[in-house]
Amino acid sequence: MKRLLQYVLFFIFSIVGLITSVIAQTVDVYVAPNGNDADSGTLHRPKASLAAALRQVREIRRLNGAALTQPIHIIFRPGTYYLQEPVFIRPEDSGTPHSPTIIQTDGSGEVVISGGAIVSGWKKLEYPVQGLSKSAMPHVWVADLPDALYGLPPVRQLWVNGKKAVRARWPNGMEMQRILTWDKKDETCLIPAPPSSFTEVKGAEMFIHQWWEIAILRINNMQRLGDSARLSFRQPESRIQSEHPWPAPWLSKETGNSAFYLSNAISFLDEPGEWFADHSSGKLYYWPREGEDLGQAMVVVPVQEQLIKISGTADAVVQHIYFKGIHFKYVAWNRPSLMGHVPHQAGMPMTDAYKLRPAGTREKASLENQAWIVRPAAAIEVSFAHDISFETCTVQHVASTGLDFIQGVKHSSIKGSLFKDIGGTAILAGMFAEDGMEIHLPYNPQDERIFTDSIVIANNLITDATNEDWGAVGIGLGYVRNTTVKHNEIENVNYSGISLGWGWSPQPNVMKDNRIIANRIHHFGKQNYDCAGIYTLSAQPGTLISENYIDSVFKAPYAHLPSHWFYLYTDEGSAYITIKNNWTPSHKYLQNNNGPGNQWQHNGPEVDARVKQLAGLEPQYHYLLKEKTAHTVNQPINKEHEELVEIIVDRKSKLDEDRLKAFLKQNNVNPNSIYRWKNRYVIFDRIQDLSVFEGKLKKEFPQLTIRAYYHLYYHFDRSNCGEEVFSDKEKEHIILTANLVEDADKQQEYFHYHDVQFDEWPEIAKGFCNAQFEQLLCFTRDRQLMLVISIPKGKNLNELNPKTIENNPRVVEWNQIMAQYQESIEGAKDKEVWKFFKKLNK
Repeated sequence: MKRLLQYVLFFIFSIVGLITSVIAQTVDVYVAPNGNDADSGTLHRPKASLAAALRQVREIRRLNGAALTQPIHIIFRPGTYYLQEPVFIRPEDSGTPHSPTIIQTDGSGEVVISGGAIVSGWKKLEYPVQGLSKSAMPHVWVADLPDALYGLPPVRQLWVNGKKAVRARWPNGMEMQRILTWDKKDETCLIPAPPSSFTEVKGAEMFIHQWWEIAILRINNMQRLGDSARLSFRQPESRIQSEHPWPAPWLSKETGNSAFYLSNAISFLDEPGEWFADHSSGKLYYWPREGEDLGQAMVVVPVQEQLIKISGTADAVVQHIYFKGIHFKYVAWNRPSLMGHVPHQAGMPMTDAYKLRPAGTREKASLENQAWIVRPAAAIEVSFAHDISFETCTVQHVASTGLDFIQGVKHSSIKGSLFKDIGGTAILAGMFAEDGMEIHLPYNPQDERIFTDSIVIANNLITDATNEDWGAVGIGLGYVRNTTVKHNEIENVNYSGISLGWGWSPQPNVMKDNRIIANRIHHFGKQNYDCAGIYTLSAQPGTLISENYIDSVFKAPYAHLPSHWFYLYTDEGSAYITIKNNWTPSHKYLQNNNGPGNQWQHNGPEVDARVKQLAGLEPQYHYLLKEKTAHTVNQPINKEHEELVEIIVDRKSKLDEDRLKAFLKQNNVNPNSIYRWKNRYVIFDRIQDLSVFEGKLKKEFPQLTIRAYYHLYYHFDRSNCGEEVFSDKEKEHIILTANLVEDADKQQEYFHYHDVQFDEWPEIAKGFCNAQFEQLLCFTRDRQLMLVISIPKGKNLNELNPKTIENNPRVVEWNQIMAQYQESIEGAKDKEVWKFFKKLNK
């Protein structure tokens, strides 16, 4: 009996010793590509998956409870870990302040958690495929779709050697067509006729650009009507697209109708880099780019729409989980294939929306629309979690949102990470609207546990984001408080850099005390305008936007309003926000229908250069800069310039010039910027928002014809002479007008000459440089041309102009060619084609 008691005591003390050892030491659970989930998780017997490692950690915590005093590490060996389902992290997986769970690499190589599947077995296509052109067939390769896609929505993305391929589309490349009309009553769209080979519309989609957003619509039917075609669409997106007023399809003679392209038809597979998936036959077709060997290439289709889901409840939150150095890659986006995609703003898809008739709600008398939204899918989703961090991670090749702190997330951070090749918004945080809540109502729940509070987003590089939903943003913050966004660099995005706030209302809501500090935002607005480097909505007491560097807005090829972009933009309801010490190249800002209490202090090019230098990633994170992509984009940057508005007065009437000058002064436009020729007046000056200014002018002078010139088709300045351009340099403007000939083909030739002039006729710019021209701008509206030549103050055009042709016969040739496209405008009595406006009161 005594010996038995000794054995029992020995066993008990051994267990206690083992537990004490576990408690006292750091616990490591290893995961490796060649591991086995049934193994113990040691260095030599690793697990195979994160899910199994989390279960083991959960059991360690269950058995040891609060006695654990050291971190628990889940350590990955290098390799790619393919997910069959998302990894769920629950309240039971929580760490503690003294014993967090750290999910990390072992430091010896790249660890990838992948939602993709490899496509292999590629063969050269050797048999005809219905719909595929004979000319394309010799170039196309075919493979079986992976079994992992069985039962899932159609594949929408394909990556070849880490580069996203193009779902077969018409027109090719980045070219787009323009819609002809949109019939909201019939929910149909009239477009130029697509190629005659496009006959099978099942599965095909229309991607349409509209104002600050896009829409993706599944085509239901196509009716050919000669040189046009009428499209109808599937529900529910058809109804939402035709009923919602903002942003609707854009119809404008002055700036062009909404641009669009069609995709996902095998007949569109006609150039390198394009692909088409035929799910009925289980085949994937691809035309390789130059240099791609499909026998060796890594071809990936995304299978999972989500990789990590950290999800607690208001009563039981997930706590103390840290990710370090993990790569998250290859994530799908299924919504457009299932129900279309009609977003309201910042990539938020609408579930219902319509125009109010008559306008007005109890909360806002002028409101004319109602809308309800859902949240887009995210590769990593976090809800009801405290002290969660992602540090030095990579989120890449994701088709929708990258990382999303949804609600109830507190004291958490995203630091030193790379977000690259993201289809939607790179980082989202905070609620945008509760389920069933109309988006214009201020969000003010009583339960503070559901607020997203005290988030830090710092030293991240965001690049090549928003590449599927152009209306998404770099960093999107909804109803957040005490949140800091600092020292991030955001570039190569299609819309705004940082969007802060929601609700379009100055009424109190949960937002307050946010900080947007020392971020570097550039090369944005690549496709969508009504954008800004930093954009805000609604009341946010105590919020500070300071010491940011914002520059380089892309010249978007299909923008609804060419000048409707800004460096800083406080939009509807923005209130109690301080905006100070931000470096921007100019004061191109917009304050639209703001609430009270905003303070603008010392912003613009006059801000200390150190702000410009210190913004963006801090030195220890500069290694991320090698991942930047803006330099690969072949697209011009906007040159700021004066805007031009023409006023035509009835010959029997007279313009009250003093009243016009007073109006200009009230709207921050130089009252001495008025020019006149006969019954026509021109206003030529810097104007923050040309469309808003035009509307105000029409309202003030309803009896006059007001014509804003949105189409600037040529822009020369001293940068073309290799000199720096100073916006404050004094210059005088000479303004002339003429008409283009009526022949449409000749008009097209004329604009083509100006498109290629700098490359094919460099002598013209050289002549302008020799003549000391400060700038030369050419605008057009309908057939009318406006030419503005800016020269140094005190100089005379008659003296300078001959220098353009000195030892420069190509300028003479150019002038002779241009003469065949130009004629006098109505009202001209002599043979001189170009008519000069004279400055008033000169």
